[in-house]
This record gives sequence, C-alpha cells and structure tokens, in this order.
Amino acid sequence: MTLRDTPPFRADHVGSLLRPARLLQAREQRATGKIDADELRAVEDDAIREVVAMQRDAGLRSATDGEFRRTSWHMDFIYQLGGISRTDEKIQVHFRNADGELDFESAALAVDAPVRLDETIFGEAFAFLAATVEPGVTAKLTIPSPSMVHYRGGRAAIDPAVYPDEDQFWSDLSAAYAEQVRRVHDLGCRYLQLDDTSLAYLNDPAQRALLTSRGDDAEHQHLRYIKQINAAIQDRPAGLAVTTHMCRGNFRSSWAAEGGYDFVAEALFSELAVDGFFLEYDDERSGGFAPLRFVPPGKMVVLGLVTTKRGELESKDTLKRRIDEAAKYVPLEQLCLSPQCGFSSTVEGNVLTYDQEVAKLRLIAETADDVWG
Repeated sequence: MTLRDTPPFRADHVGSLLRPARLLQAREQRATGKIDADELRAVEDDAIREVVAMQRDAGLRSATDGEFRRTSWHMDFIYQLGGISRTDEKIQVHFRNADGELDFESAALAVDAPVRLDETIFGEAFAFLAATVEPGVTAKLTIPSPSMVHYRGGRAAIDPAVYPDEDQFWSDLSAAYAEQVRRVHDLGCRYLQLDDTSLAYLNDPAQRALLTSRGDDAEHQHLRYIKQINAAIQDRPAGLAVTTHMCRGNFRSSWAAEGGYDFVAEALFSELAVDGFFLEYDDERSGGFAPLRFVPPGKMVVLGLVTTKRGELESKDTLKRRIDEAAKYVPLEQLCLSPQCGFSSTVEGNVLTYDQEVAKLRLIAETADDVWG
C-alpha cells in the first residue's frame, strides 16, 4: 500500500479552517468602514500564506485557503451566480449540539432571471492560493454543489415566469457550473470539491418531511441532485479530480441532521460521477459503514473519522480500528482519512483552538502514513 499522488490524498481535509483573530478584526473593521477593501485583502493574503504553510507542516499533500475570504461556505458562491438574488426573507436552520440547541439565520435566495455564470467565481482567490502553495502541494478549491442552489429554497424560490419548466432551470444551472469547472481548470485547478449538505440531510426522515411540507419530492430529490451534479462535471477536463463532501450541518460545533447514508447510498455511490466521497463518520449520527458496500471499484472514500466539533484529540489506535472496520465494505486501497467536516464552515468557527486544529491535522497525516505509507 502506498500514499497517493493524485487527489483525494490519503491524509486530506475538507476545506475551511479557523479564522485568526486579526482576520476577524479586519473583517469587522471593513464592515464599519475603518479600513478599505485593499487593506482587508492584505490581511487575508498574509493569513492565507500562513495557513497554507501550516497545512504543509502538518504533513498534508493538499492545501486550501481556509475559505478565509468567505463568510459562509456556500452562500458567498451562490449569490455570485447570475440570475440569483438575495431576498429580504430569512432562511432559518435549526442546529443541535451536546449542550443544547441554536438557530442559524441567513438571507434567502430567489431565482429571478435565467441562471448563468457571469464571471469566474473565486477565480482571483484560487489564483492567489495556487501561487502560494509550494511544489508538491496541490491547491484545492471548494465550492457548493449545484444541489445547494435548489435545496435552500426549492421550487418555491424559482420564479415561474422565468422558469415555467423546472427542467430548464436545472439545465441552465448545470451549464453554469460546467463553465465554472472549465474556467477554474484554466486557472490551474486540479482538485475541485463540491460541498453538499443536501445529500446527507436527505438521509434524515425529519429533513425529508420538511421538504415534503414545502412541496418538494423528498423521496426522489437525491436522484435529481445526482443527475445534475453529473451534468455539471461530465465534460470536466482530463487531470481535474472532483470530489464531493457530504455534511449534516456544521455551525459553531453544532449539526442539523442525523442518520446513516442508507437512504441515498445505492444511487449516490454507484451513480455520482465524482472521483471521491468525503463522508462524515465522527460519531453515531453518521450510522455505520455498511452503505459503503455500494462504492464501485476505483472510487475513493475519505473517512471523516476525526471530528472538528470538539478539541479533544482522537486516539490513533481507535482511528486505525475504524479504518479496518470500513475496509470490510470497501477495499483499504480505496480509503483515505480526513476530519468529518471543515473547522469553520461559517466565519464564526467551531469551538476548538488553533493548536487543537493543527494537532488533529497532524494526527490525520501520521495515521495515514502508518496505514498506507
């Protein structure tokens, strides 16, 4: 068994990283007009240089910019798609954690014109990252999957005067994503990740009931999402690895959904045309490894066994045991290791320290080296 030279890597991570205090301060100063956009960008640039070096020093083969230029892992991207606007309405997402409950609120969206790609989203951000990583480290770009544009509002968010036929909406959305994929490849991107909460949420009966109540076809929604992601990436250039990460919610160490991958597993693993699946497996909310039996040869599974929701460091022996358990359903050579989610899916970040974050990334690299190196 050997370490991999192509993404996803044996030791990997999802994308977002804790924002340093000086970056949070600069964002606040920008919001109140105390500094201008160029001054904020300079702080972001310095913070990204440092966090790229941290990922390298931790032993990782890939590096993201930590999503340091974003407020949210997905809405910063979605609002830049042509034809999609913020609304005055609010999206309420109910989260839970070990200590209780809390709610997350963000602006809703409306599809009020034909969906299109007006400019390469995160293009400048990726170009900076690509110029920052050292030889031997692969720059990774994370963006929300096409599913997220629909899941946040469903059919009700799509203006029927613009799209009387929902199939045309999906066609335009996938075409916009396909153009985004082509453009970031032209910028040098060789590792693209499509982040997706919907495909994990749909395993939760409560989430399916919520979708049904708003008029969506919850029992078949995942099939549409798989189809449209495939349409978005089917013509991706050779040499571009595409993965997806499926999350049950990650906001200030809290989650929104629970349940194993059983409901979506057969269609998801056998039909979604990505190169690898980043899967949450840090606690009992994620269910068991049996759904991995549907993963076909050649597809990689990145086991998210290390939690980003707590600072306590996992046992290396426990991680190895769980990797062995997963290998009963999918061959060991198709497995990799990562945290279960990002450390800071929103700007607020999860409840752990920078040193704890670094320790977890190092643990992942060391464990992967023990298992596959």
